[in-house]
Amino acid sequence: MRPFWIEQALFNDGDLAPALQGEHSADVCIVGGGFTGLWTAIQAKLQAPSLDIVILESDLCGAGASGRNGGCLLTWSAKFLTLRRLFGEDEAVRLVKASEAAVGHIADFCAAHGIDAELRRDGTLYTATSQAQIGTLDPMMQALEARGIHSYHALPPDEVARRSGSARNLAGVYSPVAATVHPGKLVRGLRRVALALGIRIHERTPMIDFSTDQPVVVRTPTGTVRAKKLVLAMNAWMASRFPQFERTIAIVSSDMIITERCPDLLQQIGLTDGVSVLDSRTFVYYYRSTVDGRIMLGKGGNTFAWGGRMAKVFDERSPYEAELTQALHSFFPALSETPITASWNGPSDRSVTGFPFFGKLGGAPHIYYGFGYSGNGVGPTYMGGQILSSLVLDQDNAWTRSPITGGPLGYFPPEPMRYVGSIVVRNAIRRKERAEDEDRQPWLVDRMLSKLANAAGKADKA
Repeated sequence: MRPFWIEQALFNDGDLAPALQGEHSADVCIVGGGFTGLWTAIQAKLQAPSLDIVILESDLCGAGASGRNGGCLLTWSAKFLTLRRLFGEDEAVRLVKASEAAVGHIADFCAAHGIDAELRRDGTLYTATSQAQIGTLDPMMQALEARGIHSYHALPPDEVARRSGSARNLAGVYSPVAATVHPGKLVRGLRRVALALGIRIHERTPMIDFSTDQPVVVRTPTGTVRAKKLVLAMNAWMASRFPQFERTIAIVSSDMIITERCPDLLQQIGLTDGVSVLDSRTFVYYYRSTVDGRIMLGKGGNTFAWGGRMAKVFDERSPYEAELTQALHSFFPALSETPITASWNGPSDRSVTGFPFFGKLGGAPHIYYGFGYSGNGVGPTYMGGQILSSLVLDQDNAWTRSPITGGPLGYFPPEPMRYVGSIVVRNAIRRKERAEDEDRQPWLVDRMLSKLANAAGKADKA
């Protein structure tokens, strides 16, 4: 099943890039044709036009997480406290500034190359949908303000309800440094630009294996690529292919629904621009409108995969469609009769820290990787392209010197502890937040178990 966004993006797209046939050579081979692989190839090619780059994609470019996300182009500013704890004050500030700059870089790139990604720079609104959530972002805002990188400001409750289109949002803080995009049109637009730059792309070309010699030899079902350097940009699929990464990420779904077109109702409820709205749960509800007059609503933290393996459900309609529809109607009672066009889900590669990590595979100086975007990759994959292209080009800069290129910063427990523990903690979080929604005191055990969750998927907690 093709993701909804990719179906829309393919309407005016050309034929598929041909599968690899026969023996080929290149300076750089990139495995993975999503945001990370495409941004890496494009940024490297723009800096070194003579570089011969080939991208191998097992499906369609964007068929993975790049074409299945909600299209919220966010920054790392809301995660500043965790960044500071992991990387130190100065590097945390640099990464926040780089993530904010990425929003502008992506917008400028789309404008310069004629990519109609439906990009709207209308900011983001973090809200509280229960009394328990009010004030949870205050420590983050105070820390950002102390370093002079504070783009957020609190809004009065009536303004929060107006900007978000829903009275369910009781309080909130707004930042103008964010955008929303049509992720399918963005990733297919990047594919078009990459081809125009002379980057060779082969879709329907899965990697079977590769040698670690120099040059590497990447083998596919019908051909090989001999390359001086190799970049692995497979994201959630890394854990199932490389045993050394099995415990570095947890594969968890983010599930989404999207309505039929209802522009008159959107006008009525006041959700008329491209602002993204995220509440302050551990596994957030997030929603936004679309250019063609729909509402997309999603929620992370539902289906967990065993041992990093890709579950069949990730390629099907969301099993949580009914729950998401109920949430949509809770936020927007006026949409109770509006049909749901589609539901879907996809695998999110959640790292222990909530941030991606990059490095050299097994210490090999010519094989690089980067993944673990933890459900917030639309903007940070641009930074991933900056990091990986810098490594490929052997540059000495702030990216190659960053501790974010030092590999994973933690490991999940082995199976079955990881899977069983994930389900136990997820269910405790659900019970706790249901109690808070109903203004009840959560059980003590649920409060304790909920603290075990890494909440860095949305924003730092106090």
